[in-house]
Amino acid sequence: MHDWLQLDGVYLAGMCCLIAESVDGPVAWQWCDREKQAAWAALLRQVPAPLVVICDGQPGLLAALKQVWPSTVVQRCLVHVRRDVRTDLTTRPKTPAGQVLLELAARLPRITDSVQASEWLVRLDAWWQTFGHLTSEKTYRSDVDEADIPSWAKPNQQWWYTHKRLRSAWRLLNKLARDHDLFRYLEPDLASLVVPSTTNRIEGGVNAQLRRLLGHHRGMPPTHQQRAVEWWLWLHSPHHPAPVTLIRPEHLQPVKPRIVDTPDKPAGYDKGISAEEGLWARKGWAGRWQQ
Repeated sequence: MHDWLQLDGVYLAGMCCLIAESVDGPVAWQWCDREKQAAWAALLRQVPAPLVVICDGQPGLLAALKQVWPSTVVQRCLVHVRRDVRTDLTTRPKTPAGQVLLELAARLPRITDSVQASEWLVRLDAWWQTFGHLTSEKTYRSDVDEADIPSWAKPNQQWWYTHKRLRSAWRLLNKLARDHDLFRYLEPDLASLVVPSTTNRIEGGVNAQLRRLLGHHRGMPPTHQQRAVEWWLWLHSPHHPAPVTLIRPEHLQPVKPRIVDTPDKPAGYDKGISAEEGLWARKGWAGRWQQ
């Protein structure tokens, strides 16, 4: 049983490895082609449900959590939230509304107590009171020139939100605040568990190490890479048995494959020189040079 788990997926060896990380190390992993609900559900069924899950909010993972661990609460990674808002608003928003909202998102990972969290929520509400009308403004195709139509507008689309990216960033922050998924780590009944507010532990302590492992051993086929990843995860998982206990008697006395030679084919094992293998007595200049 674990009080909290960090969940994340990393793409390695041409596939995606879903990993569950506890305070003691990796506790479960699952290979899949991409992050989707069925793959996440297969991972979640490997371990008992914790009290809290820290994740980046991937849609397939959130759907699997509701299906397999319905009683587990979610703490969204504040670094990922800040990154998603910055993706919508860019690093240099041109409007005051975007600048203030970006500054609010940048403050999220630095909040350390409930007082700062309450002040942040008040500022978010103040932003809505001041700039909220911008999120519902619409632009109609009939009112703009053809050159001013955004590239993402569909051919038959008659209207679109004027500040689409601003609206997207606001909706993300507002939904997380409404669902209480931003400051779970500050709730009194969970404060004693020392719940992290980001997935930095699994990002830097597991994902980065796996990428470094495969980078140091280039040239392995995909199946060999997957075994190397599984071996690293197994070695760093809590309470794993000693590797020597994996040795079985048949490993100490391996059975050599039996090779049956046929008269019309080259010998499987032989000391002779065979032209079929590109080996023969050489003559001429090459032979004199070897002498």
